[in-house]
Amino acid sequence: MRHPVCRLRTRALAVGLALAASVLVPAGSAGAADQYEWAALGDSYTAGGFVGDPLPALGDASRDGCDRTSDAYPGVVERELADFPPGKFVQLTNVSCGNATIADIANEKQTPISPVEPPADGWPAVDPQIQRAKLGDDTDVVTIGVGGNSLPFGGMLLKCLERGAAGKSCRDYYTNPPEGEENLSDKLARVQDEYIEMLAQVHQAAPNAKVITVGYPAVLPQEASACNRPALTELGSITHADVDWLRKDVLEPLNSTIKRVTDFFGDRYVDVYSSSVGHDACQPAGTKWVEGICGEAADYWPARLPGTLLNCALINKRATLVHPNAEGHANTAAHVERAIRIALLER
Repeated sequence: MRHPVCRLRTRALAVGLALAASVLVPAGSAGAADQYEWAALGDSYTAGGFVGDPLPALGDASRDGCDRTSDAYPGVVERELADFPPGKFVQLTNVSCGNATIADIANEKQTPISPVEPPADGWPAVDPQIQRAKLGDDTDVVTIGVGGNSLPFGGMLLKCLERGAAGKSCRDYYTNPPEGEENLSDKLARVQDEYIEMLAQVHQAAPNAKVITVGYPAVLPQEASACNRPALTELGSITHADVDWLRKDVLEPLNSTIKRVTDFFGDRYVDVYSSSVGHDACQPAGTKWVEGICGEAADYWPARLPGTLLNCALINKRATLVHPNAEGHANTAAHVERAIRIALLER
Protein backbone atom coordinates (compact mmCIF):
# COMPACT_ATOMS: atom_id res chain seq x y z
CA MET A 1 0.00 0.00 0.00
CA ARG A 2 1.02 3.61 -0.40
CA HIS A 3 3.16 4.84 2.47
CA PRO A 4 1.07 6.84 5.01
CA VAL A 5 3.37 9.86 4.74
CA CYS A 6 2.97 9.85 0.95
CA ARG A 7 -0.81 9.67 1.29
CA LEU A 8 -0.82 12.55 3.79
CA ARG A 9 1.28 14.67 1.45
CA THR A 10 -1.08 13.90 -1.42
CA ARG A 11 -4.11 14.79 0.70
CA ALA A 12 -2.45 18.03 1.79
CA LEU A 13 -1.76 18.91 -1.84
CA ALA A 14 -5.33 18.01 -2.75
CA VAL A 15 -6.81 20.28 -0.11
CA GLY A 16 -4.47 23.13 -1.03
CA LEU A 17 -5.22 22.90 -4.74
CA ALA A 18 -8.95 22.53 -4.12
CA LEU A 19 -8.95 25.72 -2.07
CA ALA A 20 -6.92 27.52 -4.70
CA ALA A 21 -9.28 26.36 -7.43
CA SER A 22 -12.32 27.57 -5.49
CA VAL A 23 -10.75 31.03 -5.30
CA LEU A 24 -9.75 31.09 -8.98
CA VAL A 25 -13.21 29.99 -10.23
CA PRO A 26 -15.69 32.75 -9.25
CA ALA A 27 -19.19 31.62 -8.37
CA GLY A 28 -20.72 33.44 -11.31
CA SER A 29 -18.16 32.57 -13.96
CA ALA A 30 -19.09 30.79 -17.17
CA GLY A 31 -19.14 27.04 -16.73
CA ALA A 32 -18.72 27.26 -12.95
CA ALA A 33 -21.65 24.89 -12.41
CA ASP A 34 -20.29 22.35 -14.88
CA GLN A 35 -18.10 19.38 -14.09
CA TYR A 36 -14.59 18.76 -15.28
CA GLU A 37 -14.31 16.08 -17.97
CA TRP A 38 -11.37 13.66 -17.70
CA ALA A 39 -10.69 10.93 -20.25
CA ALA A 40 -8.30 8.08 -19.37
CA LEU A 41 -6.74 6.34 -22.37
CA GLY A 42 -4.18 3.56 -22.34
CA ASP A 43 -3.21 -0.10 -22.26
CA SER A 44 -3.29 -2.76 -19.53
CA TYR A 45 -1.00 -0.71 -17.27
CA THR A 46 -3.89 1.78 -17.17
CA ALA A 47 -6.80 -0.65 -17.38
CA GLY A 48 -5.62 -2.81 -14.48
CA GLY A 49 -6.41 -6.33 -15.67
CA PHE A 50 -6.44 -8.24 -12.40
CA VAL A 51 -6.44 -5.46 -9.78
CA GLY A 52 -9.76 -4.87 -8.01
CA ASP A 53 -13.24 -5.57 -9.35
CA PRO A 54 -13.88 -5.90 -13.10
CA LEU A 55 -15.41 -2.85 -14.82
CA PRO A 56 -18.03 -3.50 -16.12
CA ALA A 57 -18.88 -6.22 -13.62
CA LEU A 58 -18.67 -9.90 -14.47
CA GLY A 59 -21.79 -10.97 -16.32
CA ASP A 60 -22.66 -7.43 -17.43
CA ALA A 61 -23.79 -7.31 -21.05
CA SER A 62 -21.67 -4.21 -21.64
CA ARG A 63 -18.35 -5.99 -20.98
CA ASP A 64 -15.99 -5.30 -23.88
CA GLY A 65 -12.95 -7.46 -23.16
CA CYS A 66 -10.72 -4.55 -22.15
CA ASP A 67 -10.18 -5.71 -18.54
CA ARG A 68 -10.62 -2.35 -16.79
CA THR A 69 -10.73 -2.70 -13.01
CA SER A 70 -11.78 -0.66 -9.99
CA ASP A 71 -8.35 -0.44 -8.35
CA ALA A 72 -6.37 0.51 -11.44
CA TYR A 73 -5.00 4.02 -11.10
CA PRO A 74 -7.86 5.83 -12.91
CA GLY A 75 -10.35 4.47 -10.39
CA VAL A 76 -8.09 5.28 -7.44
CA VAL A 77 -7.62 8.84 -8.69
CA GLU A 78 -11.34 9.20 -9.37
CA ARG A 79 -12.14 8.37 -5.74
CA GLU A 80 -9.50 10.78 -4.42
CA LEU A 81 -10.84 13.58 -6.61
CA ALA A 82 -14.36 12.86 -5.39
CA ASP A 83 -13.21 13.12 -1.76
CA PHE A 84 -11.39 16.39 -2.41
CA PRO A 85 -12.83 18.00 -5.57
CA PRO A 86 -10.58 20.49 -7.39
CA GLY A 87 -13.24 23.21 -7.41
CA LYS A 88 -15.73 21.11 -9.40
CA PHE A 89 -16.69 17.45 -9.70
CA VAL A 90 -14.44 15.47 -12.05
CA GLN A 91 -16.24 13.06 -14.39
CA LEU A 92 -14.02 10.18 -15.48
CA THR A 93 -14.47 8.42 -18.81
CA ASN A 94 -12.11 5.45 -18.78
CA VAL A 95 -11.74 3.67 -22.12
CA SER A 96 -8.33 2.09 -21.52
CA CYS A 97 -7.96 -1.42 -22.87
CA GLY A 98 -5.58 -4.27 -22.23
CA ASN A 99 -3.16 -4.94 -25.12
CA ALA A 100 -3.81 -1.51 -26.68
CA THR A 101 -1.13 -0.10 -28.96
CA ILE A 102 -0.44 3.53 -29.81
CA ALA A 103 -2.41 3.11 -33.02
CA ASP A 104 -5.44 1.89 -31.04
CA ILE A 105 -5.65 5.25 -29.25
CA ALA A 106 -6.46 7.31 -32.33
CA ASN A 107 -6.45 5.34 -35.58
CA GLU A 108 -7.35 1.70 -35.39
CA LYS A 109 -10.08 -0.52 -34.06
CA GLN A 110 -8.80 -2.97 -31.46
CA THR A 111 -9.91 -6.54 -30.96
CA PRO A 112 -9.66 -7.18 -27.18
CA ILE A 113 -8.14 -10.45 -25.96
CA SER A 114 -9.44 -10.69 -22.39
CA PRO A 115 -9.35 -14.26 -21.02
CA VAL A 116 -12.16 -13.40 -18.61
CA GLU A 117 -15.64 -14.50 -19.77
CA PRO A 118 -14.84 -14.29 -23.49
CA PRO A 119 -17.80 -14.74 -25.87
CA ALA A 120 -17.89 -18.02 -27.78
CA ASP A 121 -17.02 -16.22 -31.02
CA GLY A 122 -14.47 -13.88 -29.46
CA TRP A 123 -14.60 -10.23 -28.46
CA PRO A 124 -15.89 -7.77 -31.06
CA ALA A 125 -13.56 -4.98 -32.15
CA VAL A 126 -13.85 -1.65 -30.33
CA ASP A 127 -13.42 1.81 -31.83
CA PRO A 128 -10.25 3.88 -31.31
CA GLN A 129 -10.10 5.23 -27.79
CA ILE A 130 -10.42 8.91 -28.70
CA GLN A 131 -13.76 8.03 -30.32
CA ARG A 132 -15.00 5.92 -27.44
CA ALA A 133 -14.03 8.64 -24.96
CA LYS A 134 -15.90 11.20 -27.08
CA LEU A 135 -13.07 13.70 -26.86
CA GLY A 136 -14.18 17.19 -27.78
CA ASP A 137 -14.09 20.89 -26.98
CA ASP A 138 -15.47 20.20 -23.49
CA THR A 139 -12.75 17.70 -22.52
CA ASP A 140 -10.62 19.22 -19.77
CA VAL A 141 -7.96 16.56 -19.15
CA VAL A 142 -6.72 13.56 -21.08
CA THR A 143 -4.35 11.04 -19.50
CA ILE A 144 -2.56 8.54 -21.75
CA GLY A 145 -0.56 5.48 -20.73
CA VAL A 146 0.50 3.60 -23.84
CA GLY A 147 3.53 2.58 -25.89
CA GLY A 148 4.74 -0.74 -24.50
CA ASN A 149 2.62 -2.91 -26.78
CA SER A 150 3.83 -1.03 -29.83
CA LEU A 151 7.45 -2.17 -29.36
CA PRO A 152 6.10 -4.74 -28.31
CA PHE A 153 7.66 -4.95 -24.82
CA GLY A 154 5.53 -7.95 -23.81
CA GLY A 155 6.48 -9.84 -26.95
CA MET A 156 10.16 -9.07 -26.36
CA LEU A 157 9.84 -10.29 -22.78
CA LEU A 158 8.36 -13.59 -23.99
CA LYS A 159 11.15 -13.93 -26.57
CA CYS A 160 13.69 -13.43 -23.77
CA LEU A 161 11.95 -16.15 -21.74
CA GLU A 162 12.07 -18.52 -24.71
CA ARG A 163 15.69 -17.87 -25.53
CA GLY A 164 16.75 -17.85 -21.89
CA ALA A 165 15.26 -21.32 -21.43
CA ALA A 166 17.41 -22.46 -24.37
CA GLY A 167 20.55 -20.80 -23.01
CA LYS A 168 20.46 -18.11 -25.69
CA SER A 169 20.47 -14.29 -25.62
CA CYS A 170 17.52 -12.18 -26.70
CA ARG A 171 19.79 -9.14 -26.74
CA ASP A 172 21.71 -10.77 -29.59
CA TYR A 173 18.42 -11.66 -31.29
CA TYR A 174 17.23 -8.03 -31.38
CA THR A 175 20.67 -6.59 -32.13
CA ASN A 176 21.03 -8.77 -35.24
CA PRO A 177 17.43 -9.81 -35.89
CA PRO A 178 16.30 -12.34 -38.47
CA GLU A 179 14.62 -11.16 -41.66
CA GLY A 180 11.20 -9.65 -40.93
CA GLU A 181 12.09 -8.57 -37.36
CA GLU A 182 12.99 -4.94 -36.58
CA ASN A 183 16.10 -4.22 -34.60
CA LEU A 184 15.67 -2.30 -31.36
CA SER A 185 16.67 1.12 -32.69
CA ASP A 186 14.11 0.81 -35.48
CA LYS A 187 11.43 -0.22 -32.99
CA LEU A 188 12.08 2.83 -30.80
CA ALA A 189 12.17 5.17 -33.83
CA ARG A 190 8.83 3.79 -35.01
CA VAL A 191 7.29 4.17 -31.56
CA GLN A 192 8.42 7.80 -31.49
CA ASP A 193 6.80 8.50 -34.85
CA GLU A 194 3.58 6.76 -33.82
CA TYR A 195 3.48 8.67 -30.52
CA ILE A 196 3.91 12.00 -32.31
CA GLU A 197 1.02 11.21 -34.64
CA MET A 198 -1.16 9.99 -31.76
CA LEU A 199 -0.62 13.08 -29.59
CA ALA A 200 -1.32 15.34 -32.56
CA GLN A 201 -4.66 13.61 -33.06
CA VAL A 202 -5.53 13.77 -29.36
CA HIS A 203 -4.92 17.53 -29.41
CA GLN A 204 -6.99 17.88 -32.55
CA ALA A 205 -9.87 15.93 -31.00
CA ALA A 206 -9.68 17.76 -27.65
CA PRO A 207 -8.21 21.19 -28.45
CA ASN A 208 -8.88 22.68 -25.01
CA ALA A 209 -7.68 19.75 -22.93
CA LYS A 210 -4.58 19.46 -20.79
CA VAL A 211 -2.82 16.31 -21.96
CA ILE A 212 -0.89 14.18 -19.48
CA THR A 213 1.18 11.17 -20.52
CA VAL A 214 2.09 8.43 -18.07
CA GLY A 215 5.33 6.47 -18.30
CA TYR A 216 5.98 2.90 -17.23
CA PRO A 217 7.14 1.85 -13.75
CA ALA A 218 10.39 0.09 -12.86
CA VAL A 219 9.22 -3.44 -13.61
CA LEU A 220 12.83 -4.66 -13.83
CA PRO A 221 15.50 -4.45 -11.10
CA GLN A 222 18.47 -2.10 -11.19
CA GLU A 223 20.67 -5.16 -10.70
CA ALA A 224 19.60 -8.34 -12.49
CA SER A 225 21.34 -10.44 -9.85
CA ALA A 226 18.32 -9.64 -7.65
CA CYS A 227 16.28 -12.07 -9.80
CA ASN A 228 16.08 -15.75 -8.94
CA ARG A 229 16.20 -17.83 -12.11
CA PRO A 230 14.00 -19.57 -13.15
CA ALA A 231 11.40 -18.44 -10.59
CA LEU A 232 8.11 -17.76 -12.39
CA THR A 233 7.02 -15.47 -9.57
CA GLU A 234 9.81 -13.22 -10.87
CA LEU A 235 11.14 -13.17 -14.45
CA GLY A 236 11.41 -16.89 -15.07
CA SER A 237 14.17 -18.09 -17.38
CA ILE A 238 15.29 -14.66 -18.65
CA THR A 239 19.06 -14.45 -18.23
CA HIS A 240 20.51 -11.82 -15.94
CA ALA A 241 22.30 -10.22 -18.90
CA ASP A 242 19.01 -9.92 -20.76
CA VAL A 243 17.22 -8.50 -17.71
CA ASP A 244 19.82 -5.72 -17.54
CA TRP A 245 19.51 -5.18 -21.30
CA LEU A 246 15.70 -5.02 -21.17
CA ARG A 247 15.89 -2.36 -18.46
CA LYS A 248 18.75 -0.24 -19.79
CA ASP A 249 18.21 -0.51 -23.55
CA VAL A 250 14.46 -1.11 -23.84
CA LEU A 251 12.33 0.07 -20.91
CA GLU A 252 14.26 3.20 -19.96
CA PRO A 253 14.59 4.38 -23.60
CA LEU A 254 10.86 3.74 -24.08
CA ASN A 255 10.08 6.08 -21.19
CA SER A 256 12.58 8.61 -22.52
CA THR A 257 10.87 8.49 -25.92
CA ILE A 258 7.45 9.13 -24.39
CA LYS A 259 8.81 12.02 -22.33
CA ARG A 260 10.65 13.56 -25.29
CA VAL A 261 7.53 13.59 -27.47
CA THR A 262 5.41 14.84 -24.57
CA ASP A 263 7.81 17.72 -23.97
CA PHE A 264 7.80 18.55 -27.69
CA PHE A 265 4.02 19.08 -27.54
CA GLY A 266 4.27 21.10 -24.33
CA ASP A 267 2.29 18.48 -22.41
CA ARG A 268 2.95 17.06 -18.94
CA TYR A 269 4.81 13.75 -18.47
CA VAL A 270 4.24 11.72 -15.32
CA ASP A 271 7.35 9.83 -14.23
CA VAL A 272 6.36 6.76 -12.21
CA TYR A 273 9.65 4.97 -12.88
CA SER A 274 11.80 6.86 -10.36
CA SER A 275 9.44 6.32 -7.44
CA SER A 276 9.05 2.60 -8.18
CA VAL A 277 12.74 1.67 -8.29
CA GLY A 278 13.26 -1.11 -5.74
CA HIS A 279 9.69 -2.37 -6.14
CA ASP A 280 10.22 -4.42 -9.31
CA ALA A 281 9.04 -7.93 -10.15
CA CYS A 282 12.12 -9.55 -8.57
CA GLN A 283 11.42 -8.17 -5.09
CA PRO A 284 9.73 -10.25 -2.37
CA ALA A 285 5.99 -10.14 -1.80
CA GLY A 286 5.05 -7.04 0.14
CA THR A 287 7.86 -5.06 -1.51
CA LYS A 288 7.13 -5.65 -5.19
CA TRP A 289 4.70 -3.33 -6.95
CA VAL A 290 4.80 -5.48 -10.07
CA GLU A 291 3.87 -9.15 -10.17
CA GLY A 292 6.13 -11.56 -12.04
CA ILE A 293 5.30 -13.96 -14.85
CA CYS A 294 3.04 -15.67 -12.31
CA GLY A 295 1.75 -13.84 -9.27
CA GLU A 296 -1.06 -12.78 -7.00
CA ALA A 297 -4.30 -11.74 -8.67
CA ALA A 298 -8.03 -11.61 -8.05
CA ASP A 299 -9.89 -14.93 -8.23
CA TYR A 300 -11.53 -14.20 -11.57
CA TRP A 301 -8.13 -13.93 -13.29
CA PRO A 302 -6.90 -17.17 -14.91
CA ALA A 303 -3.82 -19.20 -14.08
CA ARG A 304 -3.49 -20.25 -17.72
CA LEU A 305 -3.81 -18.12 -20.83
CA PRO A 306 -5.27 -19.53 -24.03
CA GLY A 307 -2.72 -20.42 -26.66
CA THR A 308 0.24 -20.59 -24.25
CA LEU A 309 1.97 -23.37 -22.32
CA LEU A 310 2.21 -21.23 -19.18
CA ASN A 311 0.36 -22.80 -16.24
CA CYS A 312 0.74 -20.77 -13.06
CA ALA A 313 -1.69 -23.08 -11.27
CA LEU A 314 1.24 -25.46 -10.78
CA ILE A 315 2.65 -23.01 -8.23
CA ASN A 316 -0.77 -21.82 -7.01
CA LYS A 317 -0.46 -18.45 -8.77
CA ARG A 318 -2.15 -16.69 -11.67
CA ALA A 319 -0.80 -15.49 -15.01
CA THR A 320 0.12 -11.89 -14.19
CA LEU A 321 2.78 -11.45 -16.92
CA VAL A 322 4.77 -8.64 -15.27
CA HIS A 323 1.97 -6.16 -14.56
CA PRO A 324 1.44 -3.75 -11.64
CA ASN A 325 -0.39 -4.95 -8.54
CA ALA A 326 -2.59 -2.79 -6.30
CA GLU A 327 0.42 -1.14 -4.66
CA GLY A 328 1.87 -0.30 -8.06
CA HIS A 329 -1.37 1.29 -9.20
CA ALA A 330 -1.62 3.22 -5.92
CA ASN A 331 1.82 4.69 -6.56
CA THR A 332 0.93 5.67 -10.12
CA ALA A 333 -2.36 7.12 -8.87
CA ALA A 334 -0.57 9.45 -6.44
CA HIS A 335 1.51 10.94 -9.27
CA VAL A 336 -1.33 11.12 -11.79
CA GLU A 337 -3.68 12.73 -9.26
CA ARG A 338 -1.13 15.46 -8.58
CA ALA A 339 -0.65 16.06 -12.31
CA ILE A 340 -4.40 16.31 -12.89
CA ARG A 341 -4.92 18.76 -10.04
CA ILE A 342 -2.11 20.99 -11.31
CA ALA A 343 -3.46 20.78 -14.86
CA LEU A 344 -6.95 21.81 -13.73
CA LEU A 345 -5.54 24.63 -11.68
CA GLU A 346 -3.80 25.93 -14.81
CA ARG A 347 -7.01 26.02 -16.86
